[in-house]
Amino acid sequence: MSGLARFALNQRTTARWSVADAVAGCVAAGVPAIGLWREPVADAGLDVAARLVADAGLRVSSLCRGGFFTGGASHGDNVAALDEAVALGTDVLVLVPGGLPVGDKDIAGARARIADGVAALVDPARERGVRLAIEPMHPMFAADRGAVSTLAQALDIACDHDPDVVGVVVDTFHVWWDPDVLAQIARAAGRILSYQVSDWITPLPADALLSRGLPGDGHIDFAALTRAVAAAGYAGDVEVEVFNAEVWERPPADVLADAARRHLDLVAPHL
Repeated sequence: MSGLARFALNQRTTARWSVADAVAGCVAAGVPAIGLWREPVADAGLDVAARLVADAGLRVSSLCRGGFFTGGASHGDNVAALDEAVALGTDVLVLVPGGLPVGDKDIAGARARIADGVAALVDPARERGVRLAIEPMHPMFAADRGAVSTLAQALDIACDHDPDVVGVVVDTFHVWWDPDVLAQIARAAGRILSYQVSDWITPLPADALLSRGLPGDGHIDFAALTRAVAAAGYAGDVEVEVFNAEVWERPPADVLADAARRHLDLVAPHL
């Protein structure tokens, strides 16, 4: 279907699928792109994963994840992630910034370390032709996953660097609540490297990390956000990225089919 031309399955949405399963599922469903995660790629073997994707004719919309600049990952590991992105055929590495180290309450200092970590990756990324996509995260994750909490904060870091190398992720789950989000999406023109969609559902489950719903299951205005992203010039893939234990228990092929229908109804008309 032409409406799926920019639709991408982020691997976490069908977490039970291996790389091989996810690739086969995308082919069967007519989905043209996939967002890969480093852990299942490592399980498959980098060369094997790259061959599976290439043989299937799929685009790799992004690789997740690098980052965790505040103590969770080394510079060397992030450079390795850049090399993996090249091997897999994607030029977008998603960066999860990292939160507060254990026992640390200096969030301003954490944000400064994140900015320094991004800066240290700029030259290696440019050399490899990979772009660094900083993902701002909802404030409830500021302590443990992402001290960069708004699109404005992510852009403040990105705008210190070449837009051909450093940009941002617009993830509906993380940014929908922000009263300044539409203005910041407009400011991000030329720097949006990934658009990820999932819904904000209530009540939140006990594990907030697993609190995303498929588009249409919650409170997010996908029309407004998608129109803003399109107006900012984004022409790339739209990844459905859902972390939800109940979704993961469903047959993955059914989840993918459902996600594709939601894309056609809620997102594609506004691209």
